[in-house]
Amino acid sequence: VGDKVMVLAGSGLWQEVVNVPASQTFLMPEGMSFEEAAALLVNYITAYMILFDFGNLRPNQSVLIHMAAGGVGTAAIQLCKTVENVTIFGTASASKHDSLKESGVAHPIDYRTMDYAEEVRKISPKGVDIVLDPLGGSDTSKAFNLLKPMGKLITYGAANLITGQKKNLMAMAKTWWNQFSISALHLLNQNKAICGYNLGYMDGEAELIGSVVAKLVNLYSQGKIKPKIDSVWPFDKVADAMRHMQEKKNVGKVILVPEAPKEESKKAEN
Repeated sequence: VGDKVMVLAGSGLWQEVVNVPASQTFLMPEGMSFEEAAALLVNYITAYMILFDFGNLRPNQSVLIHMAAGGVGTAAIQLCKTVENVTIFGTASASKHDSLKESGVAHPIDYRTMDYAEEVRKISPKGVDIVLDPLGGSDTSKAFNLLKPMGKLITYGAANLITGQKKNLMAMAKTWWNQFSISALHLLNQNKAICGYNLGYMDGEAELIGSVVAKLVNLYSQGKIKPKIDSVWPFDKVADAMRHMQEKKNVGKVILVPEAPKEESKKAEN
């Protein structure tokens, strides 16, 4: 009772009071804000397990991070920086490139105006060692072809399904049609690996998740990782917060809180 904790739950957190099993709570480290705690678990567990458990990231390797300015993207960049001499390629709109460079992305690529695969090849003709793929569809195929021998592609989402504020059945059909498919025999001859990751299906792996969180808390306490908060929104502005993400304006995590921060309330009163 009275412990400050981070909570890992698949849904139901957009409310003031929630009930979760104790096994899905983790003590917040000293000095961490509640906003940082809300931004840590899902994104950093995902980025950590993709890069280290599946990706086996080692010094002097190269990584392509899509949606590099988003929650998992910013977590992955910080985690890459904990390994010596990792070259990071990151896709994001041009307005976010300065921020990405400051955070450690050697080669930001504007996916809206450039073919990111061509841009990667210009700098690294052989491709990269690891690709983080939250896009799905034809981009998974491009990612596979960008891998060096012994390279690893980790797919963990299908953002190409989302094209605007409303469901787009054509986009869904196109993404499904273009979804990458490969045979075991083809993999054998390519010397490449494909992995699939979904934290939402890790419910029974409390020990495994707990060990990852312990490593993340240790990295936070050492100052090696720090959740990047883009903006904080009260519950009554949830639609604006969602729009902010859909329009891809965020750099880092978008956080919901029950009420507007007191400073903002005072400004509104004045």
